[in-house]
Amino acid sequence: MSSPVPSSPVVSTQWLADHLGSDNLVILDATVFARAPSDDGPRYLSGKEDYLTTGHIPGAVFADLFDVFSDPTGAFDFSRPSAEQFEVATASVGIDNDTTVVVYDAVVGQWAARIWWLFRAFGYDDVAVLDGGLTKWHAEKRPFATGEVRPRVAGAFTATPRPELWVEKSFVESIVAGEADAALVCALPPAEFAGTAGSRPRAGHIPGSISLPAGQLVDPATNAFLRGDRLDKALAPAAAASGHLVTYCGGGIAAAASALALTRAGNDHVSIYDGSLNEWAADATAPLSAPGA
Repeated sequence: MSSPVPSSPVVSTQWLADHLGSDNLVILDATVFARAPSDDGPRYLSGKEDYLTTGHIPGAVFADLFDVFSDPTGAFDFSRPSAEQFEVATASVGIDNDTTVVVYDAVVGQWAARIWWLFRAFGYDDVAVLDGGLTKWHAEKRPFATGEVRPRVAGAFTATPRPELWVEKSFVESIVAGEADAALVCALPPAEFAGTAGSRPRAGHIPGSISLPAGQLVDPATNAFLRGDRLDKALAPAAAASGHLVTYCGGGIAAAASALALTRAGNDHVSIYDGSLNEWAADATAPLSAPGA
């Protein structure tokens, strides 16, 4: 059966269930788990072991956001890959320019949104995030599989970068200085936005930022994305800002979830500050606001 093209950046669990086994459809599990800041060891853990032993959607291939869909030589965790690195990453999971991609994770969708944004930023739009991810799929008692799925044999993937979907630190500085018609949107949890929590040496948010926590963009019972009036209410402060919207967080992951929500709501001028607070807070001269600290 031929693979349909998703009509929006988000597809339902029923849509995916109806199209399991379609030609040229690749499902990606992009799960990464965050560890509590007080834990010893790495801050993040790959979801690969859970994918193998606990289970995944049938046919899903694991997408490694540590070393494959990020630049492992980057200055910070999960730095965006180059076009050449991304082309290699897509080939490793069986994706070419004729593939429909559905990506999910086992958390609240931020890791899946990051993969979605990477595809979009490299010029490919036949990709969607699964609404509710693995949590909703499991709650609906849909089929599961364990073990590794061998990627399909694919042709070459050609990236066509859209550099306007990213901004650098210099552009953020111009926003703070009031020199750019743009607004900053912070996807961190409220306590980190306020500067009362977080593991970075310098706490708080970039001055003038609008708070749009990524974790508050899903229904806590199902992990399904908010929609309708609930989404409009959550996005209202950001939607009221004029011009370009730039999302950021700690390292560009939650920022992708907020960027996805803004894009779903019809905002056409959204970019991600990939360095986010990992880069900004490391510069002792870069201002931070922490009213709750």
